[in-house]
Amino acid sequence: MRIHHLNCGSMRQIDPVGGSASAPARAVCHCLLVETDRDGLVLVETGLGTPDVARPEETLSQEFLGRAQPVLDVRETALHQVAGLGFRPEDVRHIVLSHLDLDHAGGLPDFPWAQVHLREAEHRAAMAAPGHHPEDRVRYRPAHWAHRPHWVTYPGTQGDPWFGFDAVRPLKGLDAEILLVPLGGHTLGHSAIAVPDGDRWLLHCGDAYYFHGEIDPDRPHGHPGMDILQQITEVDRPLRLGNHARLRELVRLHGDEVSVFSAHDPWELQRHLSPRTRPA
Repeated sequence: MRIHHLNCGSMRQIDPVGGSASAPARAVCHCLLVETDRDGLVLVETGLGTPDVARPEETLSQEFLGRAQPVLDVRETALHQVAGLGFRPEDVRHIVLSHLDLDHAGGLPDFPWAQVHLREAEHRAAMAAPGHHPEDRVRYRPAHWAHRPHWVTYPGTQGDPWFGFDAVRPLKGLDAEILLVPLGGHTLGHSAIAVPDGDRWLLHCGDAYYFHGEIDPDRPHGHPGMDILQQITEVDRPLRLGNHARLRELVRLHGDEVSVFSAHDPWELQRHLSPRTRPA
């Protein structure tokens, strides 16, 4: 399999912390485009889509626009980047989502034929929104699934162990070994997505954490601004923080076998881009 790391939605600029030599950078929507042998293209997360660029007040809401300050460049959408890599949009046959927040599911309308894989608990929460959580009206946007996607959902209690994580499921109907790894706390049915990359694994953790310092096994540290946002959006703080500890242990014990990254950390994305494709 060949894997492309994409930024499908730049957002507000964030500053590094902790004496880092990194330059300030815009938060990203880190997505993966996976070329498989038999299953066509698999898109891991969608970021923001073309409807979000065209009608942001309708599909994203004023609250999100003020909070995230997205750039809304149509060239960053997965639809345009797929075409830029020489593929047809129809080649994207499967989409895998960590959860249904608007900056992860915004590109769904651009691929209405694709099968959309996610945990059953996440699908149920989004379809029932707004619920009791005050963030529901911001995070879950019905415009992103008004086209009635081909949902493929997975129960959270069945599956196999994987590097210390439980109830891990391969995707239905794919030969490619792409896995859903339950990693809740940010939302009810949040998952990480594991993708084999040669002799290693990539673990896309979605919004399980926001900043790479949180999973530093030797000196864990957060990011003040991103910490506040995580606390606003979380649905289960003990579970979220417990999963931070599990991810630190994964990095400590298996960092040479699993590359762990999140959805919005721009410095993690930069590490995965080749010098040829890294933004200036």
